[in-house]
Amino acid sequence: MTITTAVFDAYGTLFDVAAAARQAAAEPAFPALADRWADLAAHWRLKQLQYSWLRAVTGAHTDFWAVTQDGLDWALEATGLDGDAALRERLLALYWELGAYPEVPAMLAALKRNGLNTAILSNGSPDMLDGAVQSAGVAGVLDAVLSVESVGVFKPDSRVYDLVGQHFGCARHEVLFVSSNGWDAAAAAGYGFTTAWVNRAGEPVDRLPWRPDTILSDLTTIPDLAAKA
Repeated sequence: MTITTAVFDAYGTLFDVAAAARQAAAEPAFPALADRWADLAAHWRLKQLQYSWLRAVTGAHTDFWAVTQDGLDWALEATGLDGDAALRERLLALYWELGAYPEVPAMLAALKRNGLNTAILSNGSPDMLDGAVQSAGVAGVLDAVLSVESVGVFKPDSRVYDLVGQHFGCARHEVLFVSSNGWDAAAAAGYGFTTAWVNRAGEPVDRLPWRPDTILSDLTTIPDLAAKA
C-alpha cells in the first residue's frame, strides 16, 4: 500500500487553537483573562466541537464561524468574563491569525519534497481557513484546502471524507489522514483512511468502533510515517 496524499485537520492539528486566548491574556487591556485564559480556551474549543456535532446530527448546519462565536460566548459566560465586548472582539480577531505549531512548516515541506499531495480537510469555513493558512505561512506547501461548506455538514459525516477522493482522484487506502481529534482520526479510520491521531495532551483513546492506526505526540514524524505506510 502506498500513501500518495497526506490530509490534515486544521484547528488543533496544524493551528494552535489556544493561541488566541493565550495572546489576549498577555495584553495589558485584558487583566481579568490572565489567570483564566487556559480554562476559557478549553471551554471554547469543547463547545465549538459539541455544537458542530449537534448541528450535524440534527441537520441544523451553519458555517464554522457562527459555531466558533457561539462557543466563545458560552466559554466567556462559564469563566465569568461575559459582558466584556472588547475582549470578545479581540479574541475573535485573534482566531483569524492563529499560528501553526512549530513543527508544521518543515513537516509539510518534507511531504512535498517526497512527492505527496498535501491538503487540509476542515470544518472551518473557506474564509477562516484562508486566514489561518496565510497567517501561518503554509500556503505554498498545501495543494488544497477543503472545507465542509461544500457539502453542508460537519465531520465526521462521511460526505466530508469523500471530498478528498473527489478532489485528488485517489483511493481511500492512499490517504494518510491526520487529526488532533481522537474521534476524527477514529471515524476516518472507519471510513478507510490510514490515520494518525496527534494526541498532544496525552488523552485516553475514545471508546468508538474504530481506532486511529497511529498515535503521535506531535507532527514531526509524519513524513516518515507516510513513507512507511
